[in-house]
Amino acid sequence: MRRWLVLQAFVVAACGSLAPPPGPWQPADGGPVVSATGAPLIAGCPLFPPDNDWNRDVSSDPVDPHSADYLARMNAASRFLQADFGSDPTYGIPYVLVSAGQPRVPMSFLYATQSEPGPYPLPLEIPVQSGADRHAIAIDRDACLLYETYDTQRAGAGFHCGSGAVFDLRSNTLRPDGWTSAAASGLPIFPGLARYEEVQSGELHHALAFTASLTAAAFIHPATHRTGNSNDPYAPPMGMRVRLKASYDVSRITGAARVLLLALRKHGMLLTDIGTDWYFSGSTDARWDDHDLDQLKTVPASAFEVVQLGRVLH
Repeated sequence: MRRWLVLQAFVVAACGSLAPPPGPWQPADGGPVVSATGAPLIAGCPLFPPDNDWNRDVSSDPVDPHSADYLARMNAASRFLQADFGSDPTYGIPYVLVSAGQPRVPMSFLYATQSEPGPYPLPLEIPVQSGADRHAIAIDRDACLLYETYDTQRAGAGFHCGSGAVFDLRSNTLRPDGWTSAAASGLPIFPGLARYEEVQSGELHHALAFTASLTAAAFIHPATHRTGNSNDPYAPPMGMRVRLKASYDVSRITGAARVLLLALRKHGMLLTDIGTDWYFSGSTDARWDDHDLDQLKTVPASAFEVVQLGRVLH
């Protein structure tokens, strides 16, 4: 019952109606959130293979020799970590699960040459992220395909969006170099979300996604797209990974906030989009405990370090 109430909140935000949505889709699964191999799951589908960059343990990776320079460009000396989600349904990024029977709808895109063409299995009442980015996410649980859109606007019997991307959740294949996605980096959004069910299980098995206000005209894999225009040699490129320092004491942090910090120590977070410095992403869910998440606001950005970069592409 609680999951349906959460869905109602999503539909109200997106459509202004409490009418039950048609079609074989649902907002949450209730199944296991991790496989026997330790890879994250959604509705029985892997969130990419265990060796995928999103799922790697990077706690022992070397620190980039210019870590301090990159952190300085992200205002780490004066900023604190911030969860960009909470119990308010206007925060976070919503998503839905669909089945093979979900009707497919026509799609058009502003950046059509870098978007997979439609039709997409998006419910016409799909919840859309509040704010300017208007992301929408649907996961086909039968085909294990992830559909994500940016600047999602209803258009007749389908949608017109800024861009759209389709990811095979069983594959490590990246988008072509130079291609965007629903995020500025060319990376998927969903695997970088903190989901309530995962946090409640006691451990996250993947990296998270975060934003920075200044980014380089460059990217590193697994990102495939550059959006920034800074030529500063230490402006962060899309795909850069930061992690919480092992020396940072989390013993005073409790609950969901502690689970998130331990994930940031083990898997870190990837720079996926332009936005406020040190904001990281989570799913829209009314069950988040805002008082618990507020503990994260005491964690200084200076408690992070940059994991050694791969080859920087321009």
